[in-house]
Amino acid sequence: MAEQKATNIHWHAGNLSREDRWRDLKARGATLWFTGLSASGKSTIASALEQHLVHLGIHCYRLDGDNIRHGLNKNLGFSAEDRAENIRRIGEVAKLFADSGSVALTSFISPYRKDRDLCRALHDKDAIPFIEVFVDTPIEVCEQRDPKGLYKKARAGEIKGFTGIDDPYEAPLKPELVLKPGVMSVEQSVAACLDLLRSRRIIA
Repeated sequence: MAEQKATNIHWHAGNLSREDRWRDLKARGATLWFTGLSASGKSTIASALEQHLVHLGIHCYRLDGDNIRHGLNKNLGFSAEDRAENIRRIGEVAKLFADSGSVALTSFISPYRKDRDLCRALHDKDAIPFIEVFVDTPIEVCEQRDPKGLYKKARAGEIKGFTGIDDPYEAPLKPELVLKPGVMSVEQSVAACLDLLRSRRIIA
């Protein structure tokens, strides 16, 4: 957990309750947390789902691992400590989006169970839906895809601490949804996400 360094600060609640905001915006917020190995298909599925939701008129925004490291988290590397801080920040940002009435889609390897559990706890504390989506693609398939050439570099020793090669990936124990891109199309994965969102009454 990050240390609270600021002093003399007070939470300002504003004039709107979450219930009033969601009712007046005709929206419900939630976070879908896509986790899986590099090249598992997380970003592809999240991008397709984002497009579909926006076309339906649903407030939605996608937070992608590489994109976030170009800005908000540009000062973080890939050590276990930096990975934990990377995920903590995203958990907080996703919660803000969800609180605003948006469906936040996060696609991050997020290899450590405790870091994902922290993000869930952040949402649970404020009764904001958190849906863990495990993109379950075997590492052999991920290596065959390897669109960025990262597995090849990791196997050659050019990248240290690479998830699945010389750093662990801790699969979710009880994800709300498991997607298997090895046997499911992107369309089928999106449909599964939509079905879950409907069953939770997050979208109509």
